[in-house]
Amino acid sequence: MRYRIYIITLILCALVGCREEKYVLTPEEQVVGDTALVYQRDITGFYLLNEGNMGSNKATLDHYDYVTGVYTRNIYASANPSMVQELGDVGNDLQIYGSRMYGVINCSNFIEVMDVHSTRHIGTVNVPNCRYVKFSGQYGYVSSYAGPVKMDPSYEQIGYVAKFDTASLQIVATCNVGFQPEEIEIVGNRMYVANSGGYMAPNYETTVSVIDMDSFTELKRIEVAPNLHRLRADKKGNLWVSSRGDYYDIPSRLFCLDLATELVTDTVPVAVSDLCMCGDSLYVIGSEFSYVTYESTVSYTIVDVDSHTVVNEKFITDGTDALIKVPYAVSVNPQNGDVFITDAKNYVSPGKLYCFGRDGAQKWSVVTGDIPAHIAFTYEIHNNYD
Repeated sequence: MRYRIYIITLILCALVGCREEKYVLTPEEQVVGDTALVYQRDITGFYLLNEGNMGSNKATLDHYDYVTGVYTRNIYASANPSMVQELGDVGNDLQIYGSRMYGVINCSNFIEVMDVHSTRHIGTVNVPNCRYVKFSGQYGYVSSYAGPVKMDPSYEQIGYVAKFDTASLQIVATCNVGFQPEEIEIVGNRMYVANSGGYMAPNYETTVSVIDMDSFTELKRIEVAPNLHRLRADKKGNLWVSSRGDYYDIPSRLFCLDLATELVTDTVPVAVSDLCMCGDSLYVIGSEFSYVTYESTVSYTIVDVDSHTVVNEKFITDGTDALIKVPYAVSVNPQNGDVFITDAKNYVSPGKLYCFGRDGAQKWSVVTGDIPAHIAFTYEIHNNYD
């Protein structure tokens, strides 16, 4: 592996109690992998949003270029030197729609809108405690907890989905859903929203809200399981829903919801922290924490959406999983099948991104920002290939 270092590595040491913690400002630019064969399709690269620990104002944006093989850290800061707080506090989602990229900055209460090519600031959409964003037509839809960060079993502030115009970046409507809504999926004329009730533990929400897109009103709620989080629609007419459980007696699980009947039809016994749909496969990572044992159980599985079964119980095959401390996110390049896993490590220092081939063997790895979490691929249509 070859490296090009453009800034000096700085090591800062801080004492926390009786323990010494080391914080490393990593090189800004690094060459990884083989650059000879990467530019064969219309995926030109990807962005990685690093969440940053809550209250630290350390959300950052990294970029990988398939043409040059260069991985660049913290590119938003250099592209936007006049932005005093840079990206803000906790980057919770990253999506590309058209020529713009949207970073949901949870605790800073806004969506940062950027040019997808230059990452330069275009504007913001102000939404309190915003979580995840989806797009349809000229509108974006963002889930919101609607209130401040507050762990309280008697929390009374229901959440909503805000609808905003992607041209004006103005909110044009809102629709109330359940408590602490998370991911959104849009299928046809309906929107589905995973309600978590995460602030209300142990009184978690257990439903998926169904919204009519024309009237933008909630039609009903579908009973699923406690503390819902991820949503992915497949091409078979199903919606896959993840539950984080209660961290005590109810385990994290993956549920299959039939969109024709809008009923849960199956349960797959895997823990889900994050998942990625690629063709007929769901790549699932689980890092399931238990308040009973105070330990986390880690898994890397592939679920077949046809058979609703686990077809691969460990898609990392070369032992690299032993190096990953806290698997945090998974993403799959839909064209060459590369699998990306992020490692949040100790949540307060730089994490790591691993790239695996279809065979589950590591191809390369790179140091990221703090809590690497959300990958968005960039595309370019080419008329001819060399």
